[in-house]
Amino acid sequence: MTQRYYPEWAELFSSCLSSLKGKRVVVQGHIRPDGDCIGSQVALCRCLQHLGVDAVAVNEHAVPYNLKAFVGDTPFYKAEDFLQDQNKAGTVINVDCADQKRVGEALYQWQTDCYANIDHHISNPLYAKHNFIDAQSAATCSILATLFFDCGWPIDAVTAQALYVGIATDTGQFCFSNTNAQTFALCQRLIECGADPATAAKELYERESINKLNLLQHFLKSFQMECDNRVCVGTLPDGIYRETGSTGEDAEGFVDYTRCIDGVEIGVLLEERSGKIKGSFRATDKIHRVDEIAKQFNGGGHASAAGFNVDAKLEEFYPKVIAALEKHFSTLTRSE
Repeated sequence: MTQRYYPEWAELFSSCLSSLKGKRVVVQGHIRPDGDCIGSQVALCRCLQHLGVDAVAVNEHAVPYNLKAFVGDTPFYKAEDFLQDQNKAGTVINVDCADQKRVGEALYQWQTDCYANIDHHISNPLYAKHNFIDAQSAATCSILATLFFDCGWPIDAVTAQALYVGIATDTGQFCFSNTNAQTFALCQRLIECGADPATAAKELYERESINKLNLLQHFLKSFQMECDNRVCVGTLPDGIYRETGSTGEDAEGFVDYTRCIDGVEIGVLLEERSGKIKGSFRATDKIHRVDEIAKQFNGGGHASAAGFNVDAKLEEFYPKVIAALEKHFSTLTRSE
């Protein structure tokens, strides 16, 4: 008997997507998309197209250069181009978006009604008509892959590769604590459908630009140890992208360097751009619930990985985030 991953969801998921046949669907992902976001959009669009749905993927930001090879012929649009289309109406499905505004202001203002919400962030408030949220899942791509298998839908090589990439990136190349036996079993099935781990690894991790490495050098030099060396903070000051010839997408994954230092329990990245701070937290253990810390700055995410955006200057905001982390550790010590 074939294993069913989500027996309580499969029939509803199949019904939700099948009911969209003949309609136009806009699959939205979050700002500054990562592998799980792009992989989810590619996979869901292709699945919908197989079901007879006119599906397109739309993001505020372009597909990162190291993920373009996994898009195939999937129709992808930047929000500014999509919103210029006079025939832009469509049913919205959000993937990998912890909250509805994560799609970006323009897309959020365009369409606030969300038909379906597929995600694995613990802070997701269930904002859509149909919500498929599993905070225990390693990636949104894991949820989609298992639902596709549950429904018995065919998965072509491009879809399999996109799903594999999403799982591989959100598990830190299968190194994070969200990796388990089901993760590997699922990837085995995706490989049987055409996913190629060697190609994924080469495109993701062996195509770095010299500008990105220059940016990384600056980032590593910025490290500050805080909270009795239990926290490492790395910063990217305003203007650093221009100085190094890099872009915001080049900083994807940098926060993981702050966590990898021996003894560090929470790694932090603070990026400043024109009076705004983009922050990221990474914890070594779910006990730290960094999604709750991020929530203090109108953010959210996972128990071990979260982010936020605030209007502030780096030198003004830095002591605030350290104060929040110090309070967290003092509270944690009292409860132990």
